[in-house]
Amino acid sequence: MATIVIDAGHGGSDPGAVYEGRQEKDDTLRLALAVGKILEENGQNVIYTRTTDVYQTPFQKATIGNEAGADLFVSIHRNSSPIPGQYSGVQTLVYERGGISEEMAENINRELEEVGFQNLGIQERPGLVVLRRTKMPAVLVEAGFINSGEDNRIFDENFEEMAQAISDGILQTIYAQEVEANGKDKEKRYRVQVGYFRSKENAKNLESMLGIMGFAPVLEEDKQGFFRVLIGEFEKLENAVKMEQVLRRAGFQTFITTE
Repeated sequence: MATIVIDAGHGGSDPGAVYEGRQEKDDTLRLALAVGKILEENGQNVIYTRTTDVYQTPFQKATIGNEAGADLFVSIHRNSSPIPGQYSGVQTLVYERGGISEEMAENINRELEEVGFQNLGIQERPGLVVLRRTKMPAVLVEAGFINSGEDNRIFDENFEEMAQAISDGILQTIYAQEVEANGKDKEKRYRVQVGYFRSKENAKNLESMLGIMGFAPVLEEDKQGFFRVLIGEFEKLENAVKMEQVLRRAGFQTFITTE
């Protein structure tokens, strides 16, 4: 289990970018809460810099992460441009290239690209306080341009998929670090979880459906008495990601696990 700080950009007296009445601070809070919920459901410890419409300085946000001894810091924003519709796509900012921050940025961008956004890549921004003053690997996700009609369409129509994509990028980073830290690359395998149920009957129904579709699902009961439906057992993360993409295109909500 990792401790992750999820920061909803702006807030309170600071609306962030505004376009046709739409305020960045509202989009970021909604998305941050959705991402955090998914991470919590997957066994991670989540700390929010804010859960309501309040203002905090960037330094206060960084301090929350530092005082919590968090493992990762993810700040969620919307981008903007001088001319409406000038640009479109997602971009993730890091203090500097290399290490866990860049890996997490790549994972998040790749997953958001699958949702339908153009991937604008990674950019170094050493001047940003939430990247410079945090003591743990940190990224700032620009979740599409708020003054782009296409990006807002994707944000609104595919909101749950966006939240899942950012969560998956974070989880992939955590699992990869766990494997490296434990020195068990040959023992651990990546698997794609497709469902998590209290009811065994519901889990078996999903298992049956996936089998009919040509997958090879496995049904497992965890220590809490819940039932997981899993597919695959991959040595390489990239192969698990490819399977996850196939399942998502088939309409399933998924994430990658090493458990």
